[in-house]
Amino acid sequence: MHRKLTKAIIPVAGLGTRFLPATKAIPKEMLTVVDKPLIQYIVHEAAEAGITDVIFVTHSSKNAIENHFDTHYELESKLLETAKHERLNCLNEITPPGINIISVRQPEALGLGHAILCASHIVAPDEPFAVLLPDVLMYHPEKGCLAQMAEYYRQVHTSVVALEQVPRDQVHKYGIARVSDVDLRILELVEKPLAEEAPSNLAVVGRYIFTPRLMGLLRKTKPGLAGEIQLTDAMATLLNEEVMFGFEFIGGKSYDCGDKQGFLRANIEYALRDAHLGAQFRAYLSSLALS
Repeated sequence: MHRKLTKAIIPVAGLGTRFLPATKAIPKEMLTVVDKPLIQYIVHEAAEAGITDVIFVTHSSKNAIENHFDTHYELESKLLETAKHERLNCLNEITPPGINIISVRQPEALGLGHAILCASHIVAPDEPFAVLLPDVLMYHPEKGCLAQMAEYYRQVHTSVVALEQVPRDQVHKYGIARVSDVDLRILELVEKPLAEEAPSNLAVVGRYIFTPRLMGLLRKTKPGLAGEIQLTDAMATLLNEEVMFGFEFIGGKSYDCGDKQGFLRANIEYALRDAHLGAQFRAYLSSLALS
């Protein structure tokens, strides 16, 4: 019998140096897209997919993330006392119902694979798990990327990796998958290839669902460049043992918010979609274009 997918690992220990000086004292995951921090969008995406245990792999400098999902009694009492119910509701919506937040420390920055291993004592040996990279926002007007992947996982019961088509001149920025034309079965993963050497333009975009076998393979994966344990190395080994499917994210859009351009695009496009801000903001942008 297959175990239900209930756990998601979110690595948040990175220092966010690409956004200095903003991230000197503020975790990059707490940078806001419109009025919510990045990490809140990610947790809500996990909850929509049926996840109940969200595991932050964190660092001593990232207490603000845990505090964001904790109760702030003084603030809530003040808002209640002053009848600011709409603002109080915003606080109550930060943590989705039924979500259990768990934090573990990554003592050293030894790669994404190592970060996932830091949560291995929370994930049962026979339990599948999701991994969501907090730098990447995945927008879909109807159903979130991980929810779509979880639905597909329940059909195939094997590892599923989100893929998205990127321009050929951008493939050097991503892990690229070579896939079967029939069913998107992943045949090979190539890390940041040159455009002329890339097997496709299908990029891995920061959402994964793994079978329990992946955690065991990570334990055996030797450190590579800079002493880091790479997730892609363990995934390459897993490809030799099990079927792994790509899941093409269609009808939505990803935003690389670890990149300043991607972060700015996310802010503009999420603001334009906002029910309260969108119309006025669109008019403002139009006035800029005409000036």
